[in-house]
Amino acid sequence: MRILVYPHAMEVGGSQLNAVELAAAVRRMGHEVSVLGEPGPLVAHVTAAGLEHLPLDPRRRRPSPATVRLLRDLALQRDLDVIHGYEWPPGAEAFYAGLRGRATAVCTVMSMSVAPFLPASLPLVVGTRQIQEQAAPGRRRVHLIEPPVDVTANAPGHPADAFRREFGLDEGPLDVVVVGRLARELKLEGVLTAIDVVGRLARELDLRLVVVGDGPARAEVEERAATANAAAGRRAVVLTGQLLDPRPAYAAASVCLAMGGSALRSLAFAKPLIVQGELGFFELLTPETEKTFLDQGWYGLGDGPEQGAPKLTALLRRLHADPGLRASLGEYGRRLVVERFSLERAARTQVEIYEQAIAERDAGLTGAVSTALGIARHKLRRRYARLRGRHATDDFNAVARRPA
Repeated sequence: MRILVYPHAMEVGGSQLNAVELAAAVRRMGHEVSVLGEPGPLVAHVTAAGLEHLPLDPRRRRPSPATVRLLRDLALQRDLDVIHGYEWPPGAEAFYAGLRGRATAVCTVMSMSVAPFLPASLPLVVGTRQIQEQAAPGRRRVHLIEPPVDVTANAPGHPADAFRREFGLDEGPLDVVVVGRLARELKLEGVLTAIDVVGRLARELDLRLVVVGDGPARAEVEERAATANAAAGRRAVVLTGQLLDPRPAYAAASVCLAMGGSALRSLAFAKPLIVQGELGFFELLTPETEKTFLDQGWYGLGDGPEQGAPKLTALLRRLHADPGLRASLGEYGRRLVVERFSLERAARTQVEIYEQAIAERDAGLTGAVSTALGIARHKLRRRYARLRGRHATDDFNAVARRPA
């Protein structure tokens, strides 16, 4: 098969990393795979994986008729079988590009909800069983691929000494590492809570928080970290900025604090994992809590932001006091990710989804008009929210803050 993978962005983040890593794994299975995207840090990751990168204008509207025309031209020139868009704007553009010609569209949504205006005939891939069940009614196909991990490239024993030297991280403290984009939706609440908690605990425990990542909330994170370090009287919170290859940070961790794909990468390095969510949600992965995360994904909603600090404080005290528990949870997590979330297993499933989408391809205009109207209404609502100062950057992640 000839496949074009189209991530929604080329900055470092869970959805787009999954897109590139899966694309490379599908290519290793013998298929022709290229990646379409604007300039950005992830381009180096694409080329290092042996994938062809096709350029895209970073100033384009999302979604846009111009991008649809580009996708149609690429499908014709390269005789593509599949155009695979990640998140709803590329998914919608892939759908319209596939209305003419032989290429069929597939859309992966790794956000916490599926845009309701995506056409029912468009094959969807989601990352949790709970989202699959919510999105399935009225849709032809909703497949499940839990966020995959390259368990060979991400494994215990990865070198971390250079990372420690670069950021002045002497060995000794219990290092709690969080790797992720510093976005206001989904992640900021938990990161700020972790900074406050570690700042207080560091006055009595040999504890350090290492925050790896960058994004629109970085200034707020830096300010809170400075306050926490002043309260602790030492460098208890360290910000590294973005790392294109964060594996040394995972390898240096004593404990990881994460959600989504980052949570699974933590497990690949045999680290005990505290799953971070919103509204005060923090939960330790154990054999007893495993089923919860397999059903709802590596995320959760608590009962209120004020409950986050006490919960995280208790978990960190417990892990700090028990090295044996940390070791056993790390070994358990590594087994779980190898058995269930390996990249090779996900790539085989992805190829089966492509084959089924080609076999069931709907060349008609089903859903084209309703999708266009739905996108227009969504854009108008976002413009109105922006004017009122309520604009959310990650629109279909922001809804996760509202319990059903």
